[in-house]
Amino acid sequence: MVLVAPHSARPTLIALSHLRWDFVFQRPQHLLSRAARDYDVIVVEEPVWNDADTPGTKAFDRGVGIRVVQPTLPHGTPPSVAVSHQRKVLDDLAAAATGAVVLWFYTPMALPFARHLDPDLVVFDKMDELASFADAPPSLQALEAEMLERADVVFTGGAAIFAAAAHRHDNIHCFPSSIDVAHFGAARTDLPDPADQAGIGHPRIGFFGVIDERMDVALVGEVARLRSDWQFVMLGPTAKIDPANLPQAANLHWLGNKVYAELPAYLAHWDAGFMPFAINDATRFISPTKTPEFLAAGLPVVSTAITDVVTPYGDLGLVEIASTAAETVTALDRVLARSHDAPARAAWRTRVDTQLAQGSWDQVWSDMHALMVAATATSSSLQETVRV
Repeated sequence: MVLVAPHSARPTLIALSHLRWDFVFQRPQHLLSRAARDYDVIVVEEPVWNDADTPGTKAFDRGVGIRVVQPTLPHGTPPSVAVSHQRKVLDDLAAAATGAVVLWFYTPMALPFARHLDPDLVVFDKMDELASFADAPPSLQALEAEMLERADVVFTGGAAIFAAAAHRHDNIHCFPSSIDVAHFGAARTDLPDPADQAGIGHPRIGFFGVIDERMDVALVGEVARLRSDWQFVMLGPTAKIDPANLPQAANLHWLGNKVYAELPAYLAHWDAGFMPFAINDATRFISPTKTPEFLAAGLPVVSTAITDVVTPYGDLGLVEIASTAAETVTALDRVLARSHDAPARAAWRTRVDTQLAQGSWDQVWSDMHALMVAATATSSSLQETVRV
């Protein structure tokens, strides 16, 4: 298989995603923003449902080399019509490409409208075990099996999910969550305190990310109850859960979603990070991107026992692991005390920085890209047209 002929047009990477580009900046945005250095990147999202009379399409530019495409469908559109419309949208995008086409899947649910295409390369970035999430479609497991048959190269979002899937493909590679050190390292500098948290007292313990079935909201409420003198700042949009069911207390502050650029300013004024993930099917294989992000910000972190947090971060003594509310309070007491011990804090940060220096999103993309090149049948094509 030749990915692109020498000296031909810039290749196109079409990413099929179940995540909205403008929702939360996470793994797809980190990787595809870097892919845009070498590819024209088109992110095709799931349909947006509206009150229009006929199907349509919306498109938005999101940085140099990145276009987000949203198929739009009238409410009540039959499933067969929805698939046909998405197939047409994808066909039009592929036909407009003047160079090679890479299909990059984040969700196997795109196969019903994408399986007919014959791209130059098929990539499956299995960042999550989607079948374990709440309200997963019954067809998802069968479609993922088909996805693994079709993919030329498979990436996984962490060690736990890699261990579970390694036997299912002969060209599968583990790429855990990485870090933009410069972005989150800005939290170690003197940034102004955002207005909506400036009046909140200290110590501040913070969380940022999607607030959904993966959060142990009961644990959050109990820890806040046990330590009413601590302030808990919770940033992020809610999904799949009713915001009305979130625990409420005078020291619990649900401040809503913040864009990626705003996060360092919030973290700069926290005293510790908190990762209260539930231990359930939805979190069994997650590799939280926020783990190294908290550490890059210089914040001590307490997390529940998520496999990809325990190893390596817990094993290295960089993150405290706790299972119950009482254990969480004890661990937070410990890390808050360390923050007031300048030599201990400096020694911990040195170990953190040594660990974080081992990787970056730039390196992850570079390594992935090399594997994409290697997945082609000839070695001369892609190297002559894009940087490796």
